[in-house]
Amino acid sequence: RIVSRQSKQCVFTATAAIVFALLLAIGITSAEERKSRVGTLGPYMYEPKPADEAFAKFNPRLAPPPGPLLLKQGDRLAIIGDSITEQKIYSRIIETYLTACVPQLNISTRQYGWSGERTEGFLNRMDQDCLRFNPTVATLAYGMNDTRYRPFDTLNGRWYHDHYSAVVEKLKQAGAEVVVGSPGCAGKIASWVKLRSGTLDEHNLHLCALRDIALQVAEEQGVAFADIFWPMYKQQVLAARKYGTDKHPYEIAGRDGIHPGGAGHLLMAYSFLRSLGLDGELANIKFNLQSDTATASAGHQITACNAGTISLTSQRYPFCADGPLNRDDSIRSGMSLVPFDQHLNRFMLYATGIATPRVKITWGSESIVLDREKLEAGVNLASLFPKNPFSEAFKAVDSAVAAKQAFETQQIKRVFHGSEGKTDMESAVTRTEKEREMLVAGISTAKTAVHHELTIQPLK
Repeated sequence: RIVSRQSKQCVFTATAAIVFALLLAIGITSAEERKSRVGTLGPYMYEPKPADEAFAKFNPRLAPPPGPLLLKQGDRLAIIGDSITEQKIYSRIIETYLTACVPQLNISTRQYGWSGERTEGFLNRMDQDCLRFNPTVATLAYGMNDTRYRPFDTLNGRWYHDHYSAVVEKLKQAGAEVVVGSPGCAGKIASWVKLRSGTLDEHNLHLCALRDIALQVAEEQGVAFADIFWPMYKQQVLAARKYGTDKHPYEIAGRDGIHPGGAGHLLMAYSFLRSLGLDGELANIKFNLQSDTATASAGHQITACNAGTISLTSQRYPFCADGPLNRDDSIRSGMSLVPFDQHLNRFMLYATGIATPRVKITWGSESIVLDREKLEAGVNLASLFPKNPFSEAFKAVDSAVAAKQAFETQQIKRVFHGSEGKTDMESAVTRTEKEREMLVAGISTAKTAVHHELTIQPLK
C-alpha cells in the first residue's frame, strides 16, 4: 500500500504532539510531586529572640502554644525530676496553685525529685516509686544532669532522646497524660562536678540542644511540652540587667548557677501550669454601684451588698506572693518576669454605674485609687493587691503542701530505697502512706473558705 508523503507527515505530527503532551504531563506530574514532597517538610521556625549579643549563638526551635486542659477532676499528678525538683519550690508552687486556685478539680499531687538524677535513673525506679501510685498526669523535668556538664555531642543527644522517650512511653502505657519539660539554663559552671569541661556558653548551648530534643520527644510521643530553658535563659540576661546590682546580683539559675531560687522556680511552674492547659480564670466579680447589686463567678458567693461594699465568701483563691521584685529568691519577682497574672491569676473586678471620674477600691486593709474607665473595663485584683485578704490562708495552704512534699522525699529516698524498703517494700509503703495521709489531711484543713469585703468609694 502506498502512503502519500502528506499522510506520513500528518502521522508524524500527530505522534509528536502526543509524545509532547505525554512528556509535558509527566513533567507537570513530577513537578507537582516534587512540590508536594517539599510541602511536607518543615516548618522551620525559631523562637523569637532579643536583638542582643548575649543571644546570638542560640537558635531554639519554636515551642508550641499551650493546648487544652489536660487535668480532669480527681486526677493524680506526679511531679518528676532531678535535684531541681527535689528543691521542692516549683513543685510546691504547682501543688499550692492547684489546691488553692482551682480546688474544684480536686487534684492530688506527689513530687518525685531525686538529686543528681538523669532520665535513666528515673526509668530504673519509676515502677517502684511512682507507677505503684497510679498517676494519671505527670510532669517531667530532666536534662541538666543529662548534659554530663560538658559540650554537646550527638551521641549524648541520642542517649537523652532514647531514655526520655522510654520514660514517656512507660508513663503513657500506665495511662498517664504527660508534660515533657526541657532542662533549664546554667548561670555558672557546676564546680562540684569533677568531670566537667567546656565553657558556660558551651554548657548552655548543650542545654538548648537538649531542650530541642525534649520538644522532639514530646512531638513524637504526642504529649505536651513545657519550655523551661528559653524563658530562663532570656531572664538570666534581661532580669540580671533590670534588677541586679554589684552588691546584689540577680541570678535566675541560683547562687550555684544550677539550682534556682524562688524567681527561677516561678518561671518553671509557670511553664508547667500553662502546658497543663489551665486558663487562669479564678474570679469574675461584677458590681453595679448605681443599683448596689453584684454577681460573682463559680467558687465565690455574694453574702451582702450594701452602700458600695460587697461581702463575699470564696473557695477559690488568687495566687498570693508578697516579696521584693528585685530579689532572685522571691517568687513575686519571678511573677514580674512572665505574664503570670495575665495567664494564670485573673481575679477580676468590673464596676459600672460610677458617677465620678475616680474611685477608691479597698480590699481588706489595702486601698488603691483608679480611674473609672479602668474599673469599667475590669481590673485584676491579684495584680493590684499583692497583700490581700487571702494572703494568710494561702500561706497556710503553702506551708501544709511544703510539709507533705518534704515527707515524700524522705518516703522515697530513705524508706523505699533504704533498709526498710529492701526488707519489706509493701509494709514500708503501707506504714509511710498512713503518715502521708495525715499530711494530706493537713492541707485540706488549711484550705478554708475566705470571707472578705470589697469597697468601691467614688471620689470627687
